[in-house]
Amino acid sequence: MVSRYWESQKTRWMEVGIVIYADGLWSKGIGTQALTKWVGQTFEAFPSINHIGLTTWSGNPAMMALAGKIGFKEEGRIRQVRYWKGYYYDSMKYGVLRSEWKF
Repeated sequence: MVSRYWESQKTRWMEVGIVIYADGLWSKGIGTQALTKWVGQTFEAFPSINHIGLTTWSGNPAMMALAGKIGFKEEGRIRQVRYWKGYYYDSMKYGVLRSEWKF
């Protein structure tokens, strides 16, 4: 499932996300294909936005790698704000500018 939402419509701040629930489908390129297509469609559908953001967590290295692979840049790290199974993880913020996106 891919999604997009306004972090702030007034300031044209759009975020995207992806979830693949079935772990048997992980690491098969499905996320890369889906998110690449979704980001391109989002830029096309919303010509007034200049930046698309994505948030994940440091406990998901596959998503961090996917973000970089498709052109997102790491823009921020909020340290140790996610607690899961006895450990704290960082929130990872990524973004891509329209001028950086390969249509």
